[in-house]
Amino acid sequence: MRAELTRDRILTAAAHVFAEHGYAAGTTNRIAERARVSIGSLYQYFPNKDAILAEILVQHIDRGTWTGAADLDLAPGTLEAAVRALIRDAIDNHRDDPRLLRVMIEEAPVSQELIDTIDRHGKLRTAQVREVIVTHPDIHVANPDIAADLILFTVEMNTHKFMADPGTTTVEAFEEELVAMVTRYLRGDR
Repeated sequence: MRAELTRDRILTAAAHVFAEHGYAAGTTNRIAERARVSIGSLYQYFPNKDAILAEILVQHIDRGTWTGAADLDLAPGTLEAAVRALIRDAIDNHRDDPRLLRVMIEEAPVSQELIDTIDRHGKLRTAQVREVIVTHPDIHVANPDIAADLILFTVEMNTHKFMADPGTTTVEAFEEELVAMVTRYLRGDR
């Protein structure tokens, strides 16, 4: 239990350090100091800062499951609400510090664990979206598998990009435009 708490403290401290100082200046010494552990203790849990950032990214991806998929109303006329639920869930999963999100997107080292996590997460979300596509009466696409992949890629990539650097656009405006675009595609509006 104590080891798990220490590990979590290191990860939390690292997230703050990477967000404040960036990845290059986010040294293990700064992380250890912020976590209030010795550098030796930090190295008992993580071999280097690459491993720390990779673990933060793995945890971020694991939190990104579409939690409301099973509770959707799939009756006629509810397509926009279903799309909004998917997009709002993606936005909510990326509300963390935009500076940390940029570090995770731009500088995170690629490990086998990260690749496996992305693959597992992608398969789960694709299955969830595909299930909505094949069961919702208002959806008219030629290939549900391709449509599920396109929807997920579109929502995930645009949400990552937007949440990492929203500029002057509000989250609400971003959500409205993305919901309109995805809804039109799924309805078969051309």
